[in-house]
Amino acid sequence: MKTSHRLFSYAILSCALAVPALDTSAVAGPAPVDATHQSAATPTQQATVWLRDTALAPGYPGARLLIATPERVLVDVSAGHRDLARHEPLPADAIYRIYSMTKPVVSAAVLRLLAEGHGDLDDPVGEHLPELAGLYRVDDDGTHRTAVPTIRQLLTHTAGFAVEGPALARREAARLEDSRDLADYVRRLAEVPLGSEPGTAFRYDSAALDVLGRLVEVWSGQPLERYLRSEFFEPLGMRDTGFSVPARQRDRVVELSTTGDDGHLVIADEPHARHPGIRLRPYPSAAGGLYSTAADYLAFVRMLMNGGEHAGHRYLPRNMVERMFSDQLAPMGLSDPHTDATGGQGFGLGLAVLQDPALRGRSGGPGQVGWSGAASTYFVIDPHRRIAGILLLQHLPRDVPADLPRLALPFYNFVQQVAAP
Repeated sequence: MKTSHRLFSYAILSCALAVPALDTSAVAGPAPVDATHQSAATPTQQATVWLRDTALAPGYPGARLLIATPERVLVDVSAGHRDLARHEPLPADAIYRIYSMTKPVVSAAVLRLLAEGHGDLDDPVGEHLPELAGLYRVDDDGTHRTAVPTIRQLLTHTAGFAVEGPALARREAARLEDSRDLADYVRRLAEVPLGSEPGTAFRYDSAALDVLGRLVEVWSGQPLERYLRSEFFEPLGMRDTGFSVPARQRDRVVELSTTGDDGHLVIADEPHARHPGIRLRPYPSAAGGLYSTAADYLAFVRMLMNGGEHAGHRYLPRNMVERMFSDQLAPMGLSDPHTDATGGQGFGLGLAVLQDPALRGRSGGPGQVGWSGAASTYFVIDPHRRIAGILLLQHLPRDVPADLPRLALPFYNFVQQVAAP
């Protein structure tokens, strides 16, 4: 059962699931608390019950939950197991494939380099990557017309790369995912027509971020992984974050599940699921190639929550973080300035921006930001309450009736429950 690359879109519909018997033997933290007494429970006790009922009971093998302010950790709970056989308790330092939660990291790197004077948000990307200066779209009459997206459009998924229609077939024929490196990726992409005019529609896609990853390399003069490590990972203390995992640490990588045709969990049919710790792509994918831990990613999230600064070191100018947290779609004049058909959510420079909580069934106020990854990883920041949450699982959803429930909405609302006075 080969997993399609289209599966890795964040917008996957939720499915119902019958609840199997629960193994609570590997829930880290205090003994479960009766839900009727939640108001008297500590945040850690509430989180233990929440993970038991929301993640383990429906069938997830294991889950990791962190909720923190810039100054202290409020919740730190690991639950369940690292493996599908449920033999190995999930360790606190488990390593996860974070897929598209790579995107905010690379977006932050781009904004840092822009702040250092390497370019402007509204520069056409072809000014910095000449291979892309000839990007084009095909009009209805067959005419080729040059259409080069800007850096802002790459950061906001409005660049116009093909995600459907005839241009998608050309993109698939280019086999971008087999590229040797990001330079090769950009060369292949340069031969593919755009699917729509840049700056006219939000179309969530991986190509924009892999182009931005190449831009980081050109501007910094370093391979993407080396730049991220020297400028973000090492100073932030993100020791276990990278595009592969050292062989001696691979027993910490959580098994990656999906739901088989018979309704049972199986190891996903991906090379990096069968051989945990290897690169997810042949090249360092800026769109979704990182492994990380809960503690590592929390350091990055806290840096953003604190306006680009962490432990006395500044990684991003505050005004760049404010732009990350501010919707860009409506000011661009898009006819539908939302990330999906539900509405109520815009997009900043690398992060989704909540605009109408009630419309999306969300607790708390507008302005919450965050993103997710294809293997059921999530993070959210509430800049007004100055609280953030990270939920890490390792399951690739499928649109089948027996699949596990999606946990994004319950997670976002639980963070708000903990944040409430």
